[in-house]
Amino acid sequence: MSKMRKEHDSMGELEVPADALYGAQTQRAVDNFRVSGQPMPPAFIHAIARIKLAAAQVNAELGLLDPARAEAISAAAEAVIRGEHDEHFPVEVFQTGSGTSSNMNVNEVVATLASRAGDEVGPNDHVNMGQSSNDVIPTAIHVSAALELTGRLRPALVHLRGTIDARAAELDGVVKTGRTHLMDAMPLRMSQELGAWSSQIGQAIERFDAAQVRLCRLAQGGTAVGTGINAHPEFAERVAAHLSAQTGLTFSPNDSFFASLASQDAAVELSGQLRGLACVIMKIANDLRWMNSGPLAGLGEIELEALQPGSSIMPGKVNPVIPESAAQAAAQVIGLDAAVTVAGQSGNFQLNVMLPLVAHNLLTSITLMSNTARLLADRAIATFRVREESLAGPLARNPILVTALNSVIGYNAAAAIAKAAYQAGRPIIDVAEEQTDLSREELERLLDPAALTRGGIPE
Repeated sequence: MSKMRKEHDSMGELEVPADALYGAQTQRAVDNFRVSGQPMPPAFIHAIARIKLAAAQVNAELGLLDPARAEAISAAAEAVIRGEHDEHFPVEVFQTGSGTSSNMNVNEVVATLASRAGDEVGPNDHVNMGQSSNDVIPTAIHVSAALELTGRLRPALVHLRGTIDARAAELDGVVKTGRTHLMDAMPLRMSQELGAWSSQIGQAIERFDAAQVRLCRLAQGGTAVGTGINAHPEFAERVAAHLSAQTGLTFSPNDSFFASLASQDAAVELSGQLRGLACVIMKIANDLRWMNSGPLAGLGEIELEALQPGSSIMPGKVNPVIPESAAQAAAQVIGLDAAVTVAGQSGNFQLNVMLPLVAHNLLTSITLMSNTARLLADRAIATFRVREESLAGPLARNPILVTALNSVIGYNAAAAIAKAAYQAGRPIIDVAEEQTDLSREELERLLDPAALTRGGIPE
């Protein structure tokens, strides 16, 4: 049986593991909330510690906190930010809706560490000075999401887009049958197909960059209900400046602390952009799965890298495991967004009461999309092999090529040629030569798949 020690809070005495850096309020949360076994993400805890660091420095600048305690709190918070004490943050996601338990968890750990420097440091009176859980937690959501967005997701998406663009340039000369409704359509170059993916990723990046503007507007300074009670009039601006210096991002107080505490509009916006990205990832993953299908009875246009045996019963089978993983991650993000949407409308008067859920789902979605983007880039898109032999035959027999003759012989005549070619399983050029006055040379020019990928009106 592990050793215990006694701790006190405003509700009385209880036992806490002897080696725990946290105190009574954290232990009460551990005892009360045994729901999922999922603690809050480390990135979120580290963001709270950044707020404690900034607050201690600001309170010292304002003459509200003595220099020795401020220095001790700063050193303790920096250790938490570095991830040195992650095991001491056990409070789970499904806790009190304000996130008070997580705020106090950090307050208690920082206070314990800071007290080792000499002077007693209190979790409420010193570490939490000028703050409330009601403004710390919304601020931590914004800070952690902004950092993860710029430090993880955006670079991953830039990498994915760069990988797609490199393969597109490499495959610019490869012409294939296009498909609409999963049916044969006009030809296109593989570079054009991949270029669509690249554009989607690029526009996703643009949307995240736009959302970042709202993320950098902080609740800190609103304290309990938005009025700023117990916070110095300069506290909000100074904390934002310190957080900016810490992170390299540009934070500022929100134009309404009441809005920051009562709503999670910026988080809902970001979650929506993550859902949009998930749809992009799902589309790319499914395209890869279809193109890889077969190899004999499917499309068989590409061959994805073989990474593991595909069946426990069918020897030699290899499955598109990376696109399947990506599609599942995308589905999860779409589901997490639905929960964030519900959470976003759970602002009752002056406080949103689903803040831990918002924090957890946002950071989880960013992690899923960041890892998936790199996985798709490195283990699927960068490494697939084009099976040009599988592209050439269907392309030559594609009756839809007759579309290029619409402006020359008319739609109805072209449709008759397409029908005849399809029924006979013959190349469209052979049937067109028989049913029109156009020469073989002229038909070769008009029906050249590569030329058709350039668009325009055939002449």
